[in-house]
Amino acid sequence: MCTSIISNRKKTIVGWNLDIIGMEYRVRPDKHGVYIEINDAKEGWLPLFGANSRGDFVGMPTCWPFDRRSDPTGGEEHIIMLDIDLLLMKKTLQEIREIAESGRVCSVPGVTFMSSLSDAEGNLLQIVPGQGCIYFQKPEYKVMTNFSPFKMDSETHPWMGWDRYQKAVGMLEAAADDFDIDDCFAVLKEVSQMVCPTVVSMVYDVTERTVYWCENKNWDQREKFDFRKI
Repeated sequence: MCTSIISNRKKTIVGWNLDIIGMEYRVRPDKHGVYIEINDAKEGWLPLFGANSRGDFVGMPTCWPFDRRSDPTGGEEHIIMLDIDLLLMKKTLQEIREIAESGRVCSVPGVTFMSSLSDAEGNLLQIVPGQGCIYFQKPEYKVMTNFSPFKMDSETHPWMGWDRYQKAVGMLEAAADDFDIDDCFAVLKEVSQMVCPTVVSMVYDVTERTVYWCENKNWDQREKFDFRKI
C-alpha cells in the first residue's frame, strides 16, 4: 500500500508511510542516508525507500490495479534499480527523469511498482512504468497512494487508497505556510493503516537535512538523524 507526500512551503517536507505485510524490514541510518531496507531472499537487504544526505527522497508505492504494461519486455531500466540509484546517490533526479521520459522503465512481472522521487529543491518525479511519468517543479504539495495518477479513480481496487489520497490532499490544502514535522506526522497518522499495517512512518525535513521516523504507529517514539551533525 503506502502513502507519499511532499510539501513546499517555508520548508521542503517529505513524508512516507510504508504499509506492508509479511516482509522483514529495518531502518538503517548512516552518514549518507536513512534507508528503509527490505530483506530479499535472493539479494539480501535492499535499500528501497528513504532519504539521503544530498536531499533526495525515495518512495515506491504499489499500483492497484496491476497494469501489465509495466511488465519487462527487454531493454528497459528497472524501476527498483532507478530508485536505489537515486537513494544511494549514483544518479540524480534529473538523470532519472531523462530515463523515465524515454518510456524505458519496467517493473517486476505481475506487479506495478510506482515511484515518488524528490530532490533537495523540492522537485518531484512520479513514475508509473508502462504509463509514463510526471515531473513537477517544486509543487506546493503532492500526494501519491496506490493508484495511477494517469488513471486516478477511473479504475478501482480495494487497496488503491483513494480515501487516503483525499484525506491527505485535504489536510495539505488547508495547511499553513509553516507546515513542519509535526504537521507532516499528523497527515501520516491520519492515513496510517491496520489491515496492511503501517510499519514505518518517516518525515524528512529537507531544508534542515534531518530525518525523523517511528515504527508501528508509535507516534510518540520518534527517532531522529541529522545529516549536518555527521
